[in-house]
Amino acid sequence: MDDGTIWRDGADRLIACVRSYNPRADIELIRAAHRYAAGMHEGQTRHSGEPYISHPVAVATILAEQRLDDATIVTALLHDTIEDTRSTYGEVASRFGPEIADLVDGVTKLTKLQLTSTETKQAENFRKLFMAMSRDMRVILVKLADRLHNMRTITAMRPDKQGQKARETMDIYAPLAGRMGMQWMREELEDHAFGVLNPKARTSIIRRFETLQGETEDVIDKIASDIKAELDRAGVRGNVQGRAKRPFSIWRKMEEKKIGFSRLSDIYGFRVVVESVAECYAVLGAIHGRWRAVPGRFKDYISQPKSNGYRSIHTTVSGRDGKRVEVQIRTREMNEVAEAGVAAHWAYRDGVRVRNPFAVDPAGWISALTEQFDAADDHHEFLEAVKLEMYSDQVFCFTPKGEVVKLPKGATPLDFAYAIHTRLGERAVGAKVDSVRVPIWQALRNGQSVEILTADGQSAQVSWLDLVVTGRAKSAIRRSLREADRDRFIRLGTELARVAFDQVGKRLSDKALTTAARALNLPSSDEVLARIGSSELETRTVVELLYPGIPQHRGDEIDARVAVVGLQPDQTFRRARCCQPLPGERIVGISYRGEGVLIHAIDCETLIEYDDQPERWIDLAWHSGVHPPVHDVTFDVTISNDAGVLGRICTLIGQQEANISDLIFVERRQDFYRLSMSLQLRSAEHMHAVRLALDAEPDVVTIARHRDPSLTP
Repeated sequence: MDDGTIWRDGADRLIACVRSYNPRADIELIRAAHRYAAGMHEGQTRHSGEPYISHPVAVATILAEQRLDDATIVTALLHDTIEDTRSTYGEVASRFGPEIADLVDGVTKLTKLQLTSTETKQAENFRKLFMAMSRDMRVILVKLADRLHNMRTITAMRPDKQGQKARETMDIYAPLAGRMGMQWMREELEDHAFGVLNPKARTSIIRRFETLQGETEDVIDKIASDIKAELDRAGVRGNVQGRAKRPFSIWRKMEEKKIGFSRLSDIYGFRVVVESVAECYAVLGAIHGRWRAVPGRFKDYISQPKSNGYRSIHTTVSGRDGKRVEVQIRTREMNEVAEAGVAAHWAYRDGVRVRNPFAVDPAGWISALTEQFDAADDHHEFLEAVKLEMYSDQVFCFTPKGEVVKLPKGATPLDFAYAIHTRLGERAVGAKVDSVRVPIWQALRNGQSVEILTADGQSAQVSWLDLVVTGRAKSAIRRSLREADRDRFIRLGTELARVAFDQVGKRLSDKALTTAARALNLPSSDEVLARIGSSELETRTVVELLYPGIPQHRGDEIDARVAVVGLQPDQTFRRARCCQPLPGERIVGISYRGEGVLIHAIDCETLIEYDDQPERWIDLAWHSGVHPPVHDVTFDVTISNDAGVLGRICTLIGQQEANISDLIFVERRQDFYRLSMSLQLRSAEHMHAVRLALDAEPDVVTIARHRDPSLTP
């Protein structure tokens, strides 16, 4: 059989599949798209050596199996023509119409997005991906089918390309498919990626499965027969299907629970499909009447459906021989949505668009999904929000008035408050869950009623970022902190600038700052102060700009690159973040192959980890230069919350010829502030002088050097 016969057979199978659910399909349009794509891709081959046209035919067939409309099928056939051939948007539009041309162009633009690039670029490309989704969801459906076929045939690619595609699939496309309700596609994508990223683990699980099946014989058929018998006794007609879970799903559960395969229980899943909602609950009663339900493993997504339209009852029971089995119970229409997800909106049956009452409106779904992302002001926030939402499972809680609030698994009352309104979140001081007072960081469970307790004057805290899990809450907290930080940075910058001007005998004035702002191309004097306070601009730069003839004390500093004695000529060094050693303190080096030497203080707790690796230890000492370079050292400081205290502390630090490189408010209370303060210091002696001056200040309650063994080098 020659290549031409192979791809023609593929086209015939595609058309037969389309006719099976849509006898009224425009078959001539599909054939014309196939002929055009075959002509454009003529002479091109895939990595496997097959004619390239086999790929778009396979992608179209995947979508036809989901019973999608003609435009989506034709788009799948043409999806690579604009990108990989001489075809153009105009030619596709003239032959197949503007709707299909727009869809093909949308897929082409998505293909060019590098979703695994640097974080900033990745976030921007995620925005573009969601914009494409908002214009026409079918673009994403074609792209997901394209990725699925590529993963099915990934072994023909180079090993490095396999790894890149597998990671991108695991991080982006698989969770996106799951978020869109196409769970079968998510599981298959994950499993193909798992086979590339961890082939030994996947092979091991498959072998254990084969051994287990040999020991238990036809356990799936037996359990399915048991369930069917209970349905018959209850007088309910239904279809029962069973299967073993995929290797990646099993491996993930083993990793999450930190248990071995032999201790894993619910590795089998069963689905019961009936005709009515009443029969769903009748089946649930029959199953719970026969087998013991596993506590905490029941979810009713019929009464509380997921945002992508998914409805089903989930329960886990101890079945035959005590084996745990998960059972999903749903109606036929619910099952169609569970299989196709958001794609059910475009599904056909017998030549007519299926009006499934449970299919979610794609426009409303994508609008709800992207609403919170639009509020993210920076790339990191947006990327974090996207990934949090795509990976989330849901819990459903109630307001005191009985309204339902959907939240991801692990959400807290603080997430609940921000989900209702940002102002409610910012003013939250506590919560009542089912009328019992609880901390705002306690994880919520399905069905709980939540009341948020508020107080005037309360505002978002830095620590809250660790208490919330939703992208909406994190974004709102960061935005509030940024606004508060700007005021803080301006106040801090004012004190730092005043000290710097005093040191050269000048007075800080609005005119001087306005002049500096113009010279630095900044919009205002406040921006100059804010940048000084946030360490983006050095006071030395501003003073030199305004008074270039006035000398500033800098000291005759030695080169930082030769500040340590005992290294080989070609060795580089870095100070360890865990202990931040200073000149004057005893130090030791730990060598890292290809990464130079990491310098620790001799009393650093982290050194215990290297007790059994003496070959990596290097005896070092600081250079005896008179003016060593400055180094950042972090302190935990608690100060009184009174007017002018922060200004006096900044003045004291400046008087000791030290500079504040960073300052973070860790905790704000009515009577005190807890700060994390980074100072630029020359030596241990310099550090002791600064600490002595601060210790003598009555409003400094405590000051301690910050050391954290958990910080990575």
